[in-house]
Amino acid sequence: MTLPDLVVANVEVPGRDGFWSLLCAGGRVLELVPHDPAAAFPDARVIPGRGLLLMPAMTDAHTHMREPGQEWKEDIASGLSAAAGGGFSNIMCMANTEPVNDNASVTKLMLRRAADSWPNGPRLFPVGALTLGLAGKQLAPMEELLAAGCVAFSNDGEPVADTELFRHALEYAADLAPVIDHCEDPYMAKGVGANEGVMSARLGLRGQPDVAEALQVARDILLAEYLNAPVHLAHVSCHRAVELIADAKRRGAPVTAETCPHYLLMTDAALFGYDTMAKVNPPLRTDDDRLALMQALREGVIDILATDHAPHAAHEKETPFEEAKNGITGLDTALASLWELVRLGKLTAEDIALRFAWRPAEIFKLPHCRFATGDPADFCLFDPEESWVVTTESLRSKGKNTPLLGQSLTGRVMLTVVGGHVVHELARPGA
Repeated sequence: MTLPDLVVANVEVPGRDGFWSLLCAGGRVLELVPHDPAAAFPDARVIPGRGLLLMPAMTDAHTHMREPGQEWKEDIASGLSAAAGGGFSNIMCMANTEPVNDNASVTKLMLRRAADSWPNGPRLFPVGALTLGLAGKQLAPMEELLAAGCVAFSNDGEPVADTELFRHALEYAADLAPVIDHCEDPYMAKGVGANEGVMSARLGLRGQPDVAEALQVARDILLAEYLNAPVHLAHVSCHRAVELIADAKRRGAPVTAETCPHYLLMTDAALFGYDTMAKVNPPLRTDDDRLALMQALREGVIDILATDHAPHAAHEKETPFEEAKNGITGLDTALASLWELVRLGKLTAEDIALRFAWRPAEIFKLPHCRFATGDPADFCLFDPEESWVVTTESLRSKGKNTPLLGQSLTGRVMLTVVGGHVVHELARPGA
């Protein structure tokens, strides 16, 4: 019998009644048991759960680590620090680095930086460029990128306008790894950061209509069906796109999709006062869009949650709205901010475990923990009652660009474990 070297005692588990204890050994789960066995294993490290919620560590399928080339915004060490504090075990980082991650040398550099700074995790999984330089002219060497450690391919924020090229990309990648597409018609107010509607008109801002997203979603769905080649739709933000994805899934199209916490929690009303912290691409949209996304997530039309963590330096946001960079930093606050929806009865802890931990790891074939024997010991302890204020000091990311800055959140990740190693731990009052 294998004896545990780590015991997490007296915790609640999503979908299970009562209190449980998790037994781990060698970085793997041994068993989840409905009692406190800590006294029986004096040689194990015992972490008192004190009734906190045991959640699987999450997988973020869409982040921007900025290294190499833009380390003043974020570097891999600071990004993984934010991931650890946010309860993540797996981080997929996009290719829009400088130089672009379109060759094995850049991929290997990123992996080396991760191993040097966080050898015990969170784990970094690079997303390789779909086209050379993200220029949309020539396919990147996908097999080379895959062999170097990439787990997916994407042109990130530079949607491929050439449909024939995108077709070939899907065909070539079909036997390698998923293609992730930023769905935005590149000719319709690309990247303006405001939804075309009442709020943009009120503020006198150029807006992007939701149809700019829906057009590209429709194209991708049709190609995926025609080729029987999978495509993953990034950061879905609008009702029109949800309807197209729902129809595609009813037909059995090989399509998966994600949305982000900010699209579930905010609308374009957050732009009032020309708040550049709420400028993101695709833009925050209307309450109708927000509600449609919520329903789609519960029903599985939207498969997963991802942060689209996009850190920027202060001077890139402290500027006139039209000149400000798009993006919201999200790793530090994702789980805590979503917990407001759990309190309101809009989502459940099981929904978050499924959409932010298990399903993304399944889609991209990454390690994950369902608390079954042999699973990697990847989990976090979450205190639903712990209140904290989002400040520049409380955010581990270098990026402080979030509309939540200065707000109080209730719910906090107190401990994160990856492969049996504690990578984040906050002291609890009275502990």
